[in-house]
Amino acid sequence: MKRLEKLKKERDNNKVQQTLAAITKAAETGEGNLLELSIEAAQARATLGEISFAMEKVFDRHKAVIRSISGVYRSEYSDPEIIEEVRKMADKFEENEGRRPRIMIAKMGQDGHDRGAKVVATAYADLGFDVDIGPLFQTPAETAKQAVENDVHVIGMSSLAAGHKTLLPQLIEELTKLGREDIMVICGGVIPAQDYEFLYEHGAAAIFGPGTVLPVAAKKILVELNSRLGY
Repeated sequence: MKRLEKLKKERDNNKVQQTLAAITKAAETGEGNLLELSIEAAQARATLGEISFAMEKVFDRHKAVIRSISGVYRSEYSDPEIIEEVRKMADKFEENEGRRPRIMIAKMGQDGHDRGAKVVATAYADLGFDVDIGPLFQTPAETAKQAVENDVHVIGMSSLAAGHKTLLPQLIEELTKLGREDIMVICGGVIPAQDYEFLYEHGAAAIFGPGTVLPVAAKKILVELNSRLGY
C-alpha cells in the first residue's frame, strides 16, 4: 500500500487519466486495441486495478456460475465403508440438531482457482452435508456475512495463495463482530506445516493439507462439531 501511495504521488496523474479514459472509450465503442491501450496505461504507471476498472465501467465484472454435482465422489470412491460411516454420522447429527450439518466452502483473497474447492464441496454433499459455495475473491467480511445469513455450522476456508495467516484471523474477527464466533472454521489447501500452530492459536478448529482423505476429514469435522454442540 505504501508503494502504491508513493507511485501515485510520483507519476503524471493527468497522463494516467488520459490513458484510462482511452481504455474506457475503446471498451464502449469497440474501436481500438484494449491490450495496446492497457500497456500504454501501465507505462504511464496506472495500476492493474485502475486498468481493470476502466474496462469494468463498461463490461461489468465477470461472475462465474458456481455448480457442484452430487453423486460423483460417492460413486468413484474406493472405500464405501467409511462413506457409509460418515453418512450415518451426518444422519445422527440431523436427528440431534433438526437439520443436516451445513458447511460453507469459502475462497477469500486473490486466489483465483476454485476447482479443488468444488471437488471438496461435491464430496461433502455426497457425505451427507448441506453445502454452500462462496464466490471467488470474497473478503473475510463477505464470507462471514454469507455464513451467518445461511446459518452454517462450519466454514471451510480454502487457501492456495499463501493468504491464510492474514485471512483466517480476519474471518474470526468478522464472525465475532456478528456474534457468531460459534461457527467452526477449518482450513484446507496448501498450508505449510510451520503455520499450523499460528492458525490453531487464531481460531482454526482443524487444518487439512494436500493429500487429505475427504471422508476422514468429514468424520473429524463431525466429531468436533458434536463435541462443541454437546451431542
